[in-house]
Amino acid sequence: MSTSSPEAVKKLLENMQTDLRSLSMECKKKFPPVKEAAESGIVKVKTIAARNTGILAALKENSLEVVQPFLMGCGTKEPKITQLCLAAIQRLMSHEVVSEAAAGNIINMLWQLMENGLEELKLLQTVLVLLTTNTVVHDEVLSKAIVLCFRLHFTKDNITNNTAAATVRQVVTVVFERMVAEDERFKVGTLDLCQLVNADAPYWLVGMTEMTRTFGLELLESVLNDFPGVFLQHQEFSFLLKERVCPLVIKLFSPNIKFRQGCNSAASPAPVEKPYFPICMRLLRVVSVLIKHFYTLLVTECEIFLSLLVKFLDGEKPQWLRAVAVESVHRLCVQPHLLRSFCQSYDMKQHSTKVFRDIVNALGSFIQSLFIIPNAGNSTAVSAPAGGSGSGAQGGAQGGPGTGGVSGNLTTQAAFEYRGTWIPLMTVSVQGSAKATYLEMLDKVEPPSIPEGYAMSVAFSALLDLVRGITSMIERELAVEEEAAAEFRETHPAQAWQPQPGVHLVWEEMVSACWCGLLAALSLLLDASTDETATENILKAELTMASLCGRLGLVTPRDAFITAICKASLPPHYALTVLSCNTNIQCMRTLLNLAHCHGAVLGTSWQLVLATLQHLVWILGLKPGMGGALKPGRAVEGPSTVLTTAVMTDLPIISNILSRLFESSQYLDDVSLHHLINALCSLSLEAMEMASGNNKEPSLFAVAKLLETGLVNMDRIEILWRPLTGHLLEVCQHPNSRMREWGAEALTALIKASLAYKHDPPLAQNQRLQLLLLNPLKELSNVLHADIRQKQLESVLQILQSQGDSLGPGWPLVLGVIGAIRNDQGESLIRTAFQCLQLVVTDFLPTMPCTCLQIVVDVAGSFGLQNQELNISLTSIGLLWNISDYFFQRGEAIIQELEREEEALQKRAQEKGETLNRPFHPAPPFDCLWLCLYAKLGEMCVDPRPAVRKSAGQTLFSTIAAHGTLLQQPTWHIVVWKVLFQLLDCVRASSTTADKEKIESGGGNILIHHSRDTAEKQWAETWVLTLAGVARIFNTRRYLLQQLGDFFEAWEVLLNHIQSAALSKNNEVSLAALKSFQEILQIVTPVKDSDRPCDAFAAMGVPPVLIDPFSASGPGRPLVRSDSLVERLTRYNGAELQAPPPGEESALEDSALWWSAWNTWYRTGTDSTRPPSGPTEKFSFIPSQPFLTALIQIFPALYQHIKANFSMEDLKKLGVILHGAVSVPISSDASPFILPSYTEAVLTSLQEAVLTALDVLQKAICVGPENLQVMYPAIFEQLLLFVEFSCKPPQYGRMETKHVANAKYNQAEWVALNYVPFAERSLEVVVDLYHKTACHKAVINEKVLQNIIKTLRMPLGLKYACPAESTWKLAVSSLLKVLSIGLPVARQHASSGKFDTMWPELANAFEDFLFTKSTPPDNLSIQEFQKNEAVDVEVVQLISTEILPFANFIPKDFVGQIMAMLNRGSIHSQSPSFTEAEIDVRMREEFSKVCFETLLQFSFSNKVSTPQEGYISRMALSVLLKRSQDVLRRYVEDERLSGHCPLPRQQVTEIIFVLKAISTLMDSLKKTQPENVDGITWAQVIALYPTLVECVTCSSPEVSSALKEALGPFKDFMQPPVSRVQNGES
Repeated sequence: MSTSSPEAVKKLLENMQTDLRSLSMECKKKFPPVKEAAESGIVKVKTIAARNTGILAALKENSLEVVQPFLMGCGTKEPKITQLCLAAIQRLMSHEVVSEAAAGNIINMLWQLMENGLEELKLLQTVLVLLTTNTVVHDEVLSKAIVLCFRLHFTKDNITNNTAAATVRQVVTVVFERMVAEDERFKVGTLDLCQLVNADAPYWLVGMTEMTRTFGLELLESVLNDFPGVFLQHQEFSFLLKERVCPLVIKLFSPNIKFRQGCNSAASPAPVEKPYFPICMRLLRVVSVLIKHFYTLLVTECEIFLSLLVKFLDGEKPQWLRAVAVESVHRLCVQPHLLRSFCQSYDMKQHSTKVFRDIVNALGSFIQSLFIIPNAGNSTAVSAPAGGSGSGAQGGAQGGPGTGGVSGNLTTQAAFEYRGTWIPLMTVSVQGSAKATYLEMLDKVEPPSIPEGYAMSVAFSALLDLVRGITSMIERELAVEEEAAAEFRETHPAQAWQPQPGVHLVWEEMVSACWCGLLAALSLLLDASTDETATENILKAELTMASLCGRLGLVTPRDAFITAICKASLPPHYALTVLSCNTNIQCMRTLLNLAHCHGAVLGTSWQLVLATLQHLVWILGLKPGMGGALKPGRAVEGPSTVLTTAVMTDLPIISNILSRLFESSQYLDDVSLHHLINALCSLSLEAMEMASGNNKEPSLFAVAKLLETGLVNMDRIEILWRPLTGHLLEVCQHPNSRMREWGAEALTALIKASLAYKHDPPLAQNQRLQLLLLNPLKELSNVLHADIRQKQLESVLQILQSQGDSLGPGWPLVLGVIGAIRNDQGESLIRTAFQCLQLVVTDFLPTMPCTCLQIVVDVAGSFGLQNQELNISLTSIGLLWNISDYFFQRGEAIIQELEREEEALQKRAQEKGETLNRPFHPAPPFDCLWLCLYAKLGEMCVDPRPAVRKSAGQTLFSTIAAHGTLLQQPTWHIVVWKVLFQLLDCVRASSTTADKEKIESGGGNILIHHSRDTAEKQWAETWVLTLAGVARIFNTRRYLLQQLGDFFEAWEVLLNHIQSAALSKNNEVSLAALKSFQEILQIVTPVKDSDRPCDAFAAMGVPPVLIDPFSASGPGRPLVRSDSLVERLTRYNGAELQAPPPGEESALEDSALWWSAWNTWYRTGTDSTRPPSGPTEKFSFIPSQPFLTALIQIFPALYQHIKANFSMEDLKKLGVILHGAVSVPISSDASPFILPSYTEAVLTSLQEAVLTALDVLQKAICVGPENLQVMYPAIFEQLLLFVEFSCKPPQYGRMETKHVANAKYNQAEWVALNYVPFAERSLEVVVDLYHKTACHKAVINEKVLQNIIKTLRMPLGLKYACPAESTWKLAVSSLLKVLSIGLPVARQHASSGKFDTMWPELANAFEDFLFTKSTPPDNLSIQEFQKNEAVDVEVVQLISTEILPFANFIPKDFVGQIMAMLNRGSIHSQSPSFTEAEIDVRMREEFSKVCFETLLQFSFSNKVSTPQEGYISRMALSVLLKRSQDVLRRYVEDERLSGHCPLPRQQVTEIIFVLKAISTLMDSLKKTQPENVDGITWAQVIALYPTLVECVTCSSPEVSSALKEALGPFKDFMQPPVSRVQNGES
């Protein structure tokens, strides 16, 4: 209820009246004046109440009168009355119905009471009510009231004392509050306080009798503390502070130095001097307030205060003083803004004390001094660690929030221990607030005993608060600045942000000033700390400082703090100690925390941090695992490191933090990240140096962490890629295998991860980045260690499997890695690399840029050429085939892409003014791809390993065959010259120089077939394959190749190769060469519309206008060949060289090709069939039969193309070769396969071929023009040579050959062939041919018939002595056939004399045959003999039909010879060896008879034209008759003498023969014209008759029958005689 409400007023009036009544009652007896006054007061009150509406105002106006009775009551000094009056006055005052005058009176009255020492407490209460309810009391009255309170404070009564003190405080407060309200009053109060404290007379508070400094200082402190505004706003007050308060404080401080317990107070009536502690403590409090509130006013003064404060911390000062000073410093430490001001005002001024630094250093020194001189003020030594002594250990055992209190159940107390000094740590204040203990002890007069460790604890808190305050302040301001910067950048993107330089300078100065002291103190404490929480706090302080220094760019202090943490992380001699110290673990965690949270500011200190972490990892035995994370490994190699259980349990956590630390590198900015990477790299370099010298386990920490850092920073991998991978590549070359293995692991993991990472923009669009990422993979190829290459290739395989589709421009690098294989790398590497290649070829050809296809080809080729693993070489050839298939299928697309690329390249080259340089330029790019493929296969075709050569060769030719159509025509030029011929050259060179040593086995247990058991034989196979392949291409692609300008040169080169292969001393090669030769010759020449002869010379003349088939042979020079070929063609055709009509292909080019082929054939044939000249060594090379056969078989095909110009000279050459070929003997081990058994008359295929060749020739001559027929005789000559072989086999040089029947198959000797069938077949050919050509001029002129006869003389003469019986029989029949054709021709040309020489030859031939010198074999059967005789008879019949009738056309000598022969034949007698039974047969009776008949026939021939002929026949007859006469006579004689004994068989035979001859003669005479027989002959015939009659007596029936036949014809002569005249006339 308010004091002015009607109820309150009413109550007040009632109370007043009651009070007055009570007063009058009390004073009735003793004090009548008072009673009266009281009663008149009642009336007055009532009057006022009745008259006025505003009762309270009226009361106030009349308050002097109203109050008067009560004042008088107080004057009585009666306690009861006084109390009653004071209560009434208080009631009035509280209702504010007291005027100023009344108030003055009241104060005066109270003063008197005070002086009389009455009712002191009531007095104080009254004053307080008077002053606090309103402002009626002021100026002198007020001062009097205040003095009153002061004086009551100094009574002897404790209660009064304390109440007065409280009242004074309240009153002073009220005054100042009022001052704040009124502003312009009271300027003297403070001054007086100073005066009083200083023991001088006051100016305003007149009437004070005594005053203590302690109370004065307290009042001063409270005024300053509570009303700083007053002093700051009013200059007067500010002046007072400066001029009075500060000097006072300084003055009071000064005696402290001398330890004086009191101070002089000459002027003041003060009681006994108070001791020293209270003043000092209060002074420090005042200083604290002054500094806190008025620092800006009192800069210089504060400098002095602070310097004094610092001095109080000195070691020689009393313990309590140091404690109080520390508390004061603590108060400063929790006010970072203040500290900043110190720094700005002093430390940064030139000639000023470095106050801030001194404060920090003093704190540090203070802490150090506590360890050095423990317990200077306390006598107790190191005592109970349980709770600390004295009242200071407020919370020793209750853990305050966030401080070092230990929970109650632990017995050990938090403490510091250093070199035997043990100082407990207590909870002094809550973090961030300086709650002092001793500064608050205002009631204490004696210095209290300071508990052990109290000062340390406060100093410790002060340090921590200092760090916390400074860092949080600066960091806050930094954050604000960064925000401002960010805003500025957003609004002004173009301009650079300029921070205010001043601010930074202050921060830097603050840090620079304090870091040394802080670090010294914190390090010491860290060393000494035994309590986890304390350690944690110290570390946290070091950490925040390090971070702050880092952010401000103060490198030295940053590194110093970090070094401190690092040192503390490791035990002092870590290799030898037990790593159990919890401090180490804590430091470790702090270090990790530092790196984790403040990595951005570490910069170059990363080196320190990482080195420490590395040691740690080593001690803890962590080993790197996947992705570079460290996991607890096996027991550590350190000499005696033992890990305690506590540490073991922490291990996973530590390894986890380690990982998180590097994960957090993703939040670092680029520069910080570079610092981290550089530090890791240099750490790693040290590790590498350490590991290279010995076999110790290397430190993999740095490598593992580089990997981890790379993995988490994938989004900006580009900026750290080069340093990161560059270093890892060095690690990969390290000699220590574990080290480099990890280097490779890290590098490959990074590359794989970086390729898999989803970059923005994606790698596909960021070519440069992709190449950057793949580059280290390529660099790994330069490392020589196989394990690294293995790793590299395995990762390539994984990259292919995961990212193969998106490699794009990275393909060349990847392929380069796959292809970087060397033969010294071992199989497994090559196998892995090859797996990669297989994957590429099977899966990725379509996704890679076409420009990389060539690289794929090269790489596949390099696998083909490596010699470690044969199967890979072979498989890679298969891959090349697959690649070629791919080219074929995707040709269109590839061409387009390559041509686009080519255009771009050309453009670029032109801009740079260079020429485009790529293999096989200027072929189009797609063709180049093929050429690269062919070239690679070509290289493999000359690989040292036969299997590779074979496979590569087959693939090369198959590819060209299958896909060659894709190539453009000009490219074929390169294929032919650069691929095929180059290959042939190499193969030829290698084959001819290959080793002939036998290869024992093909590695392992593989047996090698004898046909491949030397390198030479293996190369032979390659040569065969290559030559065949090239020939096949020439055959199948002939049309295409012919359009190239230099086809003729190519053809010649190919022929040259065929020739050198054919002449190689290897049967396999030579035979294959001929097969290739055959193949290229079976080409059908395209037939032209116009086969005009002039076409033949197109190639020779000036090149045609539009098409120049020989442009390749040189610019514009007409290609005239001066070889015999041209001359020959010119000679035969007589045509001029001239250019063909434009656009027509030259036909001659064809014939030129064929003639070139003929020359090759001729050279090959000549060289291969030429017999060895000297005495042959055992091993001289003799061509095989199949080879020779093939050689000869080529001729017919070849001849078809050259027959037009085939000359006699060529024919001779051919003959030499044919003859040579047939003469070559066969090796005995081959003979069973080639030779027929001797009894079979079969030709070998070679002989067949030779005859076929001649046959082709003669057929061509037959249908050819006239001029060809001059060749007939030469063919005859050749054939006749072969006929001679039947009797006289050819010799091959001087080589000894055995007859085939005697050859032993298992010996290396040479066997002559059985030439009989060949000779006989040749003879048949001769006969046939002669049959056709007998009338040809050339045949006649060249005496072919004579030659035939001459040749046949040999077998005819030998007859039974011939090697084969068939020979002479064939010779005879052939002779007969030939003569039957030839003789008419000979007669026809008798006059020309061309056959003159033939007749004697023929006569000799007949003679040799009919009267042979050889005897028939003993085993000849009668049937055979008769057959043979029939042959003889045939010959004679031929003479009688074909020769003798035409005697007038035949030379005389010849006829004479024939007659003589017939004569001899007709009287031929038997050989004496015949048995009786056979004699009549063996006598060749039939032959004799025919001879005889022929003789007779021609003897009586009436066609005799010349006397000479007649003479011959007459003479023959007379001889015949005379002989008959003799035989008959002798027979008769012998018959008679022999009696009954039969005559010898031969004599009987003879007589029978003679008788038969006679009967024949008789028959002949009968048939002959009588005029042809002269008289003498008749006389002789008739003279026989008597002799015949005499024989009638013979006893032999055979003779008798013959006699009968002989006698019979005589009857024809029995005629009557005619007259002589007539006879004579005839």
